[in-house]
Amino acid sequence: MEVKEPSSFDEQLKKLADRGCIIGDENYAKQVLEHINYYRLTAYFLPFKTSKDTYIEGTTFNKVHRIYEFDRKLRTLLFSIIEEIELMLRVQLSYYHAHKYGALGYLEKSNFLSRHNHKAFLKHIKKAIKNNETQQFVKHHINKYNGQFPIWVIIELFTTGELSLFYSDMFVSDKKRIANNLFGTTYRNASVWLRCLTDLRNYCAHYSRLYYNLFPATPPTPKGFSYTLHKRIFDYILVLKFLYFDPVKWLNIFIPQLSALIEEYSDCINLGHIGFPKNWIEILKEKVPKIKIN
Repeated sequence: MEVKEPSSFDEQLKKLADRGCIIGDENYAKQVLEHINYYRLTAYFLPFKTSKDTYIEGTTFNKVHRIYEFDRKLRTLLFSIIEEIELMLRVQLSYYHAHKYGALGYLEKSNFLSRHNHKAFLKHIKKAIKNNETQQFVKHHINKYNGQFPIWVIIELFTTGELSLFYSDMFVSDKKRIANNLFGTTYRNASVWLRCLTDLRNYCAHYSRLYYNLFPATPPTPKGFSYTLHKRIFDYILVLKFLYFDPVKWLNIFIPQLSALIEEYSDCINLGHIGFPKNWIEILKEKVPKIKIN
């Protein structure tokens, strides 16, 4: 099959109109397409698509664009929470590891599970140092400490995914203690939640669609929690709740901001398309049962 030929903005609008989309203000619609890739935007038409590759009656360009804007603002809101969790993880994982295994203990394969690919781990670290060699703190440790980076320094170069893998490859006894102290949950729950955090972080960082989309993994539901998690964005917001360390800010800042965003776009979004149940506010406010592990 041959690759499609490029189409002009006017041709893109005609494709949408031919499928049943009500364009309305063509100048406005064209301006949108000049700033948002047609291929990206058409993904937001998926909830309105029929089996005949047309759009259901009444589908408007303005409505789909507003859903896109909701999604964009939702990513921004979630990323602020993800950032705080990620920074906290850098502190807690490096603090724990340094005090148990020493400042350079991460360089020893024997301080991780046998499945840990230490060669690849060290290769990633070397590459991260090379890619950031112009940063002041990196140059400082290269020049003054002969390229030796304590765990609390090198961890600043880890990606979210590498933080997740670092935790996953720790000894079970270490993971249990960290999961219990930080999240009041099992290490298995914590491991999967951190992988889910990585996925959500990547979706937000790369402007991927959250609306009407399924995530790769189903997060585990903590024992005693009233709602069973699935694969929609609401379920991944709950993962943020489980990992977040400031319940006051969650209740008094994040939930009101999320509620205001949903209210602003209530004319166009479908809560079912993002996995939000009717009592979603109560669920986000629900106290998560903590598991005490000796």
